[in-house]
Amino acid sequence: MAEYDYDWVIVGSGFGGSVAAMRLAEKGYSVAVLESGRRFQDEDFAVSTWQLNRFLWAPLFGLRGIFRLTAFRDIFIASGAGVGGGSIVYANTLYRAKPSFYANAQWKDLGDWEAELAPHYATAERMLGVNEVPYESPADGLLRDIAVHAGVGETFRRTPVGVFFGEPDVTVPDPYFDGEGPPRTGCIRCGACMVGCRVGAKNTLVKNYLWFAEKAGAEIHPDSQVDDIRPAGAEDGSEGYLVSCSRPGSWLGERRREYRARAVVVAAGALGTNRLLGACKHRGSLARLSDRLGELVRTNSESILAVTLPDDSLKAWNTVAISASIHVDDDTHIEFVTYGERGDAMNSLFTLLTGQGTRLSRPLLLLANLIRHPIRFLKSLWPFGWSRKTLILLVMQTLDNAIAFRTRPRRIGAGTRMVTEQDPEKPNPTYIDAGNRAAAWLAEQCGGIAQSTILEATANIPMTAHILGGAVVGGDRESGVVDAEHRVFGYHNLLICDGSTVPANPGVNPSLTITAMAERAMSHVPAKIRPAVAGESGAAPE
Repeated sequence: MAEYDYDWVIVGSGFGGSVAAMRLAEKGYSVAVLESGRRFQDEDFAVSTWQLNRFLWAPLFGLRGIFRLTAFRDIFIASGAGVGGGSIVYANTLYRAKPSFYANAQWKDLGDWEAELAPHYATAERMLGVNEVPYESPADGLLRDIAVHAGVGETFRRTPVGVFFGEPDVTVPDPYFDGEGPPRTGCIRCGACMVGCRVGAKNTLVKNYLWFAEKAGAEIHPDSQVDDIRPAGAEDGSEGYLVSCSRPGSWLGERRREYRARAVVVAAGALGTNRLLGACKHRGSLARLSDRLGELVRTNSESILAVTLPDDSLKAWNTVAISASIHVDDDTHIEFVTYGERGDAMNSLFTLLTGQGTRLSRPLLLLANLIRHPIRFLKSLWPFGWSRKTLILLVMQTLDNAIAFRTRPRRIGAGTRMVTEQDPEKPNPTYIDAGNRAAAWLAEQCGGIAQSTILEATANIPMTAHILGGAVVGGDRESGVVDAEHRVFGYHNLLICDGSTVPANPGVNPSLTITAMAERAMSHVPAKIRPAVAGESGAAPE
């Protein structure tokens, strides 16, 4: 048997992958983290969203930023790229899941999940530095107004976030881990959390889990996109795995590497994990994967809307990315989002607010809007200054709906492609009335312009920043892809720890839940038993 390069190879460095890297390294294993994106220092992040080479991820075109956009027939997905995964581009918001999440039929019989995850939520909150936004943000009053108008004023609350507030723009020794973590700089309320925090206030995974993973010996390999995982010997993976990767965007597959590992954690995010494992199952590399792979894909039942105010006098950008939220009904959670002063390129994702319809009727509704409101439409096209005066509405629901990912052969050339299908019994919504009514009411009150995302308005394709599921927890391979400890059915030493295992819509930003689930999964991995060394105290017995 050939020697192993590592005990564990982890595919991806987002919330699940970072937890796995730190905890496995702490347990004494040799660990490699393979991340398709590049590594950023704080000063490397984009100054504005127009700086596409640092903001947008499109490696085939030489763009290696942090923001990835992926369009399918049924959903338009925003996700992260880079060492630290989604944490370098997300909105810092760290809620625990709503009670209905734990009671979802997909996994409720496998344990008391609220009790099971509680200690791991607490650990995740400590590691991610969760605290509530400590100040009134400029737009909080408008969000309260929406809540009061809907008769739910009592649901307004400031968000729990992973941000070091401290003294603005002042750098201090690590305030979280008894001085063992990196120095931190106080938040300056620039609102650019999702463009990339150049200040050092955002508690990205690079500043906690990955920091300690590397201190414990884990090695991080950026610019390494995993293309294939296959057993190194026995087909059940009991003799380890071969993990192949290449530089993203390589036209000819140059700079390919292959690592041999005793075990693998797949943590490429719901989008990356479904794409990778779907291709592996299709080509036969991991043929024993459950046929449930790609099922129960959740979008957090989201819709993303916007309202552009008449001017920027409110300074709605002068806060963190998300500073408060409300619940307009039992199922619907709304947050205001900002990209700061320099997020104007995001204007290209929006058009005039368009009502409910089909793929055929919604474009006609949009056209009717353009004809009725030509001046409003022309104003909405002007990007400069848009971010300073625009409030994005992130609408999330806990409803039990889903789509599916399907892996198909490419129409041209070798390889596979991934497509989507609506769940025939519980389809994902393409329009959320409560969100549209909130946006329309706010625009009317302020004299602003309400907007839908452009693909929702023109093609009935909603947008989500929180794609989940597809490799969900289940009781057996007929109901899920992994068991309650995140072990892949049909294989030894193969785990999945990311949003793809989440079995239901949490109805809130899911990053904390993904982290807590990964912490729980890692708690079930035993510490490494080292070979005995003569005369060494504490060496493992033969």
